[in-house]
Amino acid sequence: MKSGQLEVGSVTEDWTGDARFYEYASAADPIGSGMISPIPTAQFKADLYNSGETRIVKLDLSEQLRTPYPATSPSLLAHFIRILKDDSLTTQPNATSELYYIISGKGHSDINGFTIEWKKGDFITLPAGSSSRHTAVEDSTIYYILDTPLLDYLGVRASEARFSPTIFTAEEAQAKLDEVANAPDAHLKNRISILLNNQKFDQTLTITHVLWAMYGIVPVGSNQAPHSHKSVALDFVAYAEPGAYTLVGDQVDPVTKHIIDPIRIDWEVGKAFVTPPGLWHSHHNESGKPAYIIPIQDAGLQTYLRTLDIQFFHYDE
Repeated sequence: MKSGQLEVGSVTEDWTGDARFYEYASAADPIGSGMISPIPTAQFKADLYNSGETRIVKLDLSEQLRTPYPATSPSLLAHFIRILKDDSLTTQPNATSELYYIISGKGHSDINGFTIEWKKGDFITLPAGSSSRHTAVEDSTIYYILDTPLLDYLGVRASEARFSPTIFTAEEAQAKLDEVANAPDAHLKNRISILLNNQKFDQTLTITHVLWAMYGIVPVGSNQAPHSHKSVALDFVAYAEPGAYTLVGDQVDPVTKHIIDPIRIDWEVGKAFVTPPGLWHSHHNESGKPAYIIPIQDAGLQTYLRTLDIQFFHYDE
């Protein structure tokens, strides 16, 4: 029998057919060589979900990412959910982590025999194995993130709940953000924000073992300095007036500390957008009212892997 062949009963199988070899320099950067696609700076406006029938809208970039399954980033899938008053819909994904941010309305979710009530501004996280029926008591909209693409890529099923269903109320989140924003040193910080954490994840300090969620404010007249990280951000604009925006680019001028030739993403209430990994991004508010942003990332996983590599620039005072 030849090397690379396996004898199974009376049939000899050749297991070398899929084996290939590449010279290191030609294969070590598959994005640069075009073998794998970059992550786009995509935008999804509120008119995708702020009217019409009860439904779930996938923010699907699988064509750009070249995945055979729906995905907004390589490991996460974002959705908008709309539920009309007295309507219901069901979710039962193959996911280790689900995150719901209630954009508007109120209602309740029946999850594996238990009920959670929710309202505008609440965050809810659900673990693997959650079978949920969501019912609105008034017209409601939701930003919904889960890590199904990561499991699809690995070819696995989520079988173990790593945390219990958890609600982070709007009142508690806003009170904590106000405390941070009113601190004497707030103007010195790169971001005026809070991170939501489940105590089960006391090493990563993240909302689940995979997901990372931030709730942040960009005050009137603020120019928050650039930062970068290796996780993809699926950002949601909770509130903004015209004149609030994000700049995104791959280089920062070392003298001015401003992003060179940036892409500008204008904020609109209820809009979602993708900030690709490794790019510098800065938030600005030239409107007359504070703006609020909710980035959700796979940085729980990245932090655990020690690969998040978050970096900050600071404007000169």
